[in-house]
Amino acid sequence: MSYLKFDKNLMINLEQSLPKEMLRTNQAGAYHCTTIVGCNTRKQHGLLVIPIPEIDNETHVLLSSLDETVIQHDAPFNLGLHKYNNCFSPNGHKYIREFDCECVPKITYRVGGVVLTKEKIFISHENRILIKYTLIEAHSPTKLQFRPFLAFRNSNALCIANGVANQSYQECINGIAVKMYEGYPTLYMQFNHKPNFVFCPTWYKGIEYSKDQERGIPYTEDLFVPGYFELPIKKGESIFFSAGTEERSTRNFGKMYQAEIESRTPRTSFYNCLKNAAKQFYYTNADGSYLVAGYPWFKIRARDEFIALPGTTLAVHHPKDYEAIMATGMEAYNRFMATGQLDKNIQLIDLPDIPLWIVWAIQAYAKVDGKEKCKEKYGDFVARVLNHIIDGLHGSIHLDDNGLVSADGTKRPISWIDSSYPDGKPMIPRSGYLVEFNALWYNDLKFAMSLFEGDEAHAKDYERWDSIAEKAKYSFIDTFLNGYGYLYDYVNGSYTDLSVRPNMAIAIAMDYSPLDRHQRKAILDVVTKELLTPKGLRTLSPKSYGYSPFYLGSPEQREYAYYQGSVRPWLMSFYTDAYIKVFGINRLPFIERMLIGFEDEMNQGCIGSLSELYDGNPPFTGRGAISYAMNVGGVCSVLRFIKNLSADNNLKY
Repeated sequence: MSYLKFDKNLMINLEQSLPKEMLRTNQAGAYHCTTIVGCNTRKQHGLLVIPIPEIDNETHVLLSSLDETVIQHDAPFNLGLHKYNNCFSPNGHKYIREFDCECVPKITYRVGGVVLTKEKIFISHENRILIKYTLIEAHSPTKLQFRPFLAFRNSNALCIANGVANQSYQECINGIAVKMYEGYPTLYMQFNHKPNFVFCPTWYKGIEYSKDQERGIPYTEDLFVPGYFELPIKKGESIFFSAGTEERSTRNFGKMYQAEIESRTPRTSFYNCLKNAAKQFYYTNADGSYLVAGYPWFKIRARDEFIALPGTTLAVHHPKDYEAIMATGMEAYNRFMATGQLDKNIQLIDLPDIPLWIVWAIQAYAKVDGKEKCKEKYGDFVARVLNHIIDGLHGSIHLDDNGLVSADGTKRPISWIDSSYPDGKPMIPRSGYLVEFNALWYNDLKFAMSLFEGDEAHAKDYERWDSIAEKAKYSFIDTFLNGYGYLYDYVNGSYTDLSVRPNMAIAIAMDYSPLDRHQRKAILDVVTKELLTPKGLRTLSPKSYGYSPFYLGSPEQREYAYYQGSVRPWLMSFYTDAYIKVFGINRLPFIERMLIGFEDEMNQGCIGSLSELYDGNPPFTGRGAISYAMNVGGVCSVLRFIKNLSADNNLKY
């Protein structure tokens, strides 16, 4: 039985099927995303959504959708599904009998005596989607019609009918080529058999996107249909449709499809789903290798990349991908340290905690491949990063005489808690000494010392780091540990923030910590009682002022609620590390039980992946981006951690 399979009863019930989405990427910035019934509910949905660097740094929807129609005895049965003026038309979902997503998304339709399957696959490192239609059963001659809905727009914008769009087309091998606006690439729509194309240009007006409507943002657009393709299909025959930005030989569509199938990880388990989801974030272009922060609207962000990197690569047995992505990140950060130049691909690389997370991510590599190999590949870089801060060259993070690091977060957000007002000012102005910054700082210093212990070439660095770490150890406790048994979230001058936030879980999870086991346990008890949920850790305790558990309402309301109680799954990896460090491996079953909440998400939201955040109160509904790298990476890390502990009973990553 397939792990991700939905029957007729769910598929024809739009209240149940429309919230379920699916995502495939080509690991080069392009993606295909829609609901499991094929009805687009977001402006970012589309069959072929690609980056066009010649225009901007955004993705663009070329082909929004493709409506199929089954024709028997001259009677048409439209399998498409769109929303217009709060009504759905046509109602193609009523013909669906099954959806299966083990290897590729596969829908089985039944129209009278016709049984037709549709399978979609996105080609790796190429702007191309292939759709395979197979006629399983038919008792009379059958034809298929295909109507392409074209957008040719920024994925965060909307299209309206206009007279500027180029409505003409050119013939290509077994299909047509269209280009609606200058600056866009040509879209080639081809079949493996020669179709009859009927040119009848039409604007379909007033298509609505319900998810955007819920979010209180513009949600209605017009899409252009140049005409329709028509071709017969016989029982047992397969027809391939291709949409891409280059013309291809149509004879190879079957081989191309099969080769792509063989390269995929079947989603037959919780782990395989997450492994598959992790690879969707890989992104390679002419400049190097990266991790996209999330889909469908995030780009490459420095903090997200380095936090997600160990889980999305090392935890799923892809060390070469780790090395490629880290190599690109190191090059960008070396350039920043040398010149102050920001990277054109990796956003926000200048933020004060980026170097702290980079070294933490390298530490994860050492746990997998050993410190000797880690030192050989990354040792000099680690030393350079730490000394850049110590020498006061960073500009945004400062080493103080007490051994702690401080940063100014009053003008813009500087940590992962980065919600802001329209003018860019932080809603939660964490400033001064931040607890996770300083836990990472102490950990990174001690990790660097472990790499270079006994290395005469770095003896002065070792002594320098040791002196700072020793001061930081006592300053950390004096600064952050309060009389209530947990850690202040940040301390700015005489102000101490008492909010119970998950940053203290990051602090107690570090391999090298200023805190003893008794102190860690007291802090962990607070985290467990006030922040732990089946979907990860809350961003704020229900007992703290301003708790807002539901990520709903207008954009302004959602921005406020973003870090005021909503849940983040990626924090579960830090909670797990801390929990095992405090209680030992005998309490591992508790962590395994907590994973049930994440496995339940595999058939919710974006199937096979994890959403950006979850509501802080039951039923812990997924919100925000439908697939988020830090969350997938964090839970992958927990799974790998449990597997290693179960295998050898030691605390190796």
